[in-house]
Amino acid sequence: MKRTEALAKSDARPSLAALLLRFLVIGAIGFGGGMANIALMERELIRKRGWLSSEEFLHGMGFGQLLGPFATNTAFFVGARLFGPLEGLLCVAAFLTPSVILVTLLSWLYFTFHSIPSLKSAVQGVGPVVIALILAAAWSLGRKAVRRMPAVPVAVLALVASLLRVNAVWVLAGAGAAGLALGRERLAGGKPEARPPSPSSGPPAPGAVSLPGVAASMAPAVAVSGSLLSMCWTFLKVGCVFFGGGFVLVPILHQRLVGQLHWLNGREFLDGLAISNLTPGPIAVLATFVGYHLHGVGGGILALAALYAPAMALMAVLSHGYARFKDLARFQDFLSGVSPAVAGLIVGAAALLAPAALRGLPGWGLMALALVLLVRFHTHPAIPLAVGALLGALRWV
Repeated sequence: MKRTEALAKSDARPSLAALLLRFLVIGAIGFGGGMANIALMERELIRKRGWLSSEEFLHGMGFGQLLGPFATNTAFFVGARLFGPLEGLLCVAAFLTPSVILVTLLSWLYFTFHSIPSLKSAVQGVGPVVIALILAAAWSLGRKAVRRMPAVPVAVLALVASLLRVNAVWVLAGAGAAGLALGRERLAGGKPEARPPSPSSGPPAPGAVSLPGVAASMAPAVAVSGSLLSMCWTFLKVGCVFFGGGFVLVPILHQRLVGQLHWLNGREFLDGLAISNLTPGPIAVLATFVGYHLHGVGGGILALAALYAPAMALMAVLSHGYARFKDLARFQDFLSGVSPAVAGLIVGAAALLAPAALRGLPGWGLMALALVLLVRFHTHPAIPLAVGALLGALRWV
């Protein structure tokens, strides 16, 4: 805790290159889905380097639950808070680059040889380590978000709602309402954590752009053919109703791409879903698989960009509004309810993922070992992830 506070004072704002490098690394090793990526972000950016306060990180996670993949949205929020919206988009690009490269390569192999590379065993081996990563993040963030008794039931109710699969948007709205009713002093107590300086709370930073500029930067710079435009329009519309996390996207895309447009058959869709799960990024990179099938490498990139565009636009607005209103008393009251709820949702995610990841005594043992290494000895996540992949490849886990 003291180390993080010291970092926040001495090295609160990184260079843009350092921030992009961190997101590139997180995007390369973040196997296990959105919550695993969140756990890595919390460790690498907040706990280890103190580039953003844990309170602001929790708020960014809360906003990220509203539309689209929340790990990608959180990456945008971090970049936008430290530099500006354009830099937020660069953080998203760095975070997604390893997954886009991998899913493009696997798509080429699949459509060329009609088979999926045998990587499933290794990926399954990292499952217990992913659970440990999520629990470690919940422990770190929960200690700061749940500091007073009134916050405990908020976190517990959010955990229960997560286990009952209640939409996270409604959970966070209810928690925010509780914050408004109880007030920040009763829920959080004390003064807000010191926040790193942000360009949005003062003069614009070099390279910062206006919100219309963000929208303009999302548009393709060249004219596209009718079929390519149709593909982008399809994914843009799906992105506008992409609520509730990555797996909510699956039935929407299946109905649209297989049942209505017939761009994929049922077998290809399932194989594309499997390939997306083999990458370290969000399951939404399924759009890259589809885009590659229709229009090659460029189509894969444009399909993913179109799918993410609505969420990125919303996060740009929310990040801008957060910078303007974060110091208002009633806004702080609302966010004081959101923070413990997010901690509860993280624990709920670990509980929901555990049955599939922890199969037998070896899986539980690996999870416990990884948790001790991460929490007690602050081991870099790449080490237990590599061990899990090796044990999985050997079929010991």
